[in-house]
Amino acid sequence: MSDHDHVPDSGAAASVPDVPDAAPPSEPPRRNFMVQAFAAGLGALVGLIPASIGGLFFLNPLIRRTGGAGDFLPLGVAPDGLPDDGTPQRVTVRADIVNVWNKSPNQPVGSVWLRKIEGQVIAFNTICPHLGCAVDHRPAEGDFYCPCHTSAFQLDGERKNDIPPRGMDALEVEVRDGEVWVKYQEFRGATSEKVPV
Repeated sequence: MSDHDHVPDSGAAASVPDVPDAAPPSEPPRRNFMVQAFAAGLGALVGLIPASIGGLFFLNPLIRRTGGAGDFLPLGVAPDGLPDDGTPQRVTVRADIVNVWNKSPNQPVGSVWLRKIEGQVIAFNTICPHLGCAVDHRPAEGDFYCPCHTSAFQLDGERKNDIPPRGMDALEVEVRDGEVWVKYQEFRGATSEKVPV
């Protein structure tokens, strides 16, 4: 045998397996755009409802009325303790502020001017109806005065000049068991209408 007649060893021969042709990837089925849009909208709605309810639950203390606004509250003052000559007395209004998260008893929520006229008690909110500053009593002038914009009011609450859009805000008063109670409210400023807030 010659060098050119070399016979490969049968154990060393490698065979190449036949590889079938690769099939092209199949395309995903096409869906109708309207069906997809409806499914997406429905999914968003289903997720939005519980999220909204959860959000309202946690925000409830921020959006619900607390602290006695619009309720009759005791002032701890007897009508007999007010001057018979009608001199205004400033009284702090206190209430229990309660919400889902906290309870704060006996907190100041505002103040009122009380006057006794012929045995009847009247009350005015101390907030100026112009822009919400505190109204003071001026004994020498015999009136109420807002130092922010020189608004002035007569002792019956009527305005003395055109700066405030309306007179002082009168509040409902009751006498219960010898004590003055007031329906404490605050009202929108800078408007001629008396609108509770």
